[in-house]
Amino acid sequence: RAFECDVKLSADGLPFLLHDATLDRTTPQRGVAGERPWAELSRLDAGGWHGRSYAGEPIPSLEAIAAFVRANDFRLNIELKPTPGQELETGRVVGREVLRLWAGEAVLPLFSSFRPEALQGARETAPVVPRALLVDTLWDGWFEMAASLGCVAVVANYGLMNAELMQRLHAAGLRALVYTVNDPAPAQWLRGIDIDGIITDAV
Repeated sequence: RAFECDVKLSADGLPFLLHDATLDRTTPQRGVAGERPWAELSRLDAGGWHGRSYAGEPIPSLEAIAAFVRANDFRLNIELKPTPGQELETGRVVGREVLRLWAGEAVLPLFSSFRPEALQGARETAPVVPRALLVDTLWDGWFEMAASLGCVAVVANYGLMNAELMQRLHAAGLRALVYTVNDPAPAQWLRGIDIDGIITDAV
């Protein structure tokens, strides 16, 4: 009942969902998605690549996803995945939009990002929305960065996670989450050390 999605901005500043920086893999078009206006992006077929039964499925806007998850009482982890150079602005815009789209809701989405600048932008416009730093490696200063951004969690590549790291995060008042766990064995091991959350593609 909880989902993760990637959000970036169109050329005219509308938040939409797309994993890649470019349109190449999941639409018939080519080029950087964030360089196109939403009116153009919204007309693209983003489903045909996956199978004939998905043909014609459009790229979703954040507003459409917000309506869906609110109507079904789902929870959402929004990964801020900006077009390079748009990190701070993406965080600021998506922060404002989340406050508007989830107005009146007791539980807000979680923001996560590999880009500290995007989390900083979200903090500026939506400080009440919780934030999590994504890490693929334990780069110098990652722990201090999570603290300086006021994060509530760190979401690590699951290959990095162990009991020692989890205890360090918990001692700092941070939750420990991992991505992307698709096999039962590591999932069971992580549950055994009381991980706070697991992101998976498995259904």
